[in-house]
Amino acid sequence: MITVPQNTEFPPLKQIEAGVLNVGYAEVGPAGGKPVVLLHGWPYDIHSFVEVAPLLAAKGYRVVVPYLRGYGTTRFQSADTFRNGQQGVVAIDAIAFMDALNIPKAIIAGFDWGARTANIIAAVWPERCKALVSVSGYLIGSQAAGRAPLPPKAELQWWYQYYFATERGRAGYAKYTRDFNKLIWQLASPKWQFEDATFDRSAAAFDNPDHVSVVVHNYRWRLGLAEGESQYDDLEGRLAQAPNIAVPTITLEGDANGAPHPDATVYARKFTGKHAHRVIEGGVGHNLPQEAPQAFADAIIEVDTY
Repeated sequence: MITVPQNTEFPPLKQIEAGVLNVGYAEVGPAGGKPVVLLHGWPYDIHSFVEVAPLLAAKGYRVVVPYLRGYGTTRFQSADTFRNGQQGVVAIDAIAFMDALNIPKAIIAGFDWGARTANIIAAVWPERCKALVSVSGYLIGSQAAGRAPLPPKAELQWWYQYYFATERGRAGYAKYTRDFNKLIWQLASPKWQFEDATFDRSAAAFDNPDHVSVVVHNYRWRLGLAEGESQYDDLEGRLAQAPNIAVPTITLEGDANGAPHPDATVYARKFTGKHAHRVIEGGVGHNLPQEAPQAFADAIIEVDTY
């Protein structure tokens, strides 16, 4: 069983125009510090890093934590922009965010969608990624891989992906968003005894008007049931080749991760630069930065020395 103290709050959030988005984000630490970009996943939000950020700021890092598209105070700048959730576009969002903040290169760290996004940046734009911390390792995928059937026990873990593939699933997620996501928290981190207030603080991010559309598109795209946007076809083609990652990397895994995740021995070869893997013990589940903030911060500080 794991319980984690709760930091008060981030400082007042900021907004910045970046690419097709107006991005809401938290910033902690000295403006002149080494930049660290922290990327959350689904169904979580920036508060996954509310304990991590001050640990890094105390070491002199400039920490920026954006809401992904479809979460929190991040908004599309145009009503006409397709509410796309494919993997490549989320990485392009992160690059645009770094450009808007004049951050040419950063340590990038994340979990779930955020880890996948960090993987993509490290693989495709290594000049923008000084080092990488990735929960559950190598997560770059493709529609071809998503179409391939898995053994029944593995398919069961992805039940929500198949639910989202139906119109009933979209309607159900829209109607029961908070209940649905609290269930995911419980399944993905079965030993994390989070308080209702902790969940409610993050659940406010799911009230974003584009949240359901982005999430449903993400999972339908993975299965090849929804098209992406053609301007990202070349990028997705590169990602479908499962490019190696050469930047210095630490991969992390909780010892009680209840979400689907790859075996570290399978993906280790994808990291061709200096690489270390750590299993974080103590009943740590899928939301590793929030459940084990010191271990996550320590990995960032360590990988900075590689």
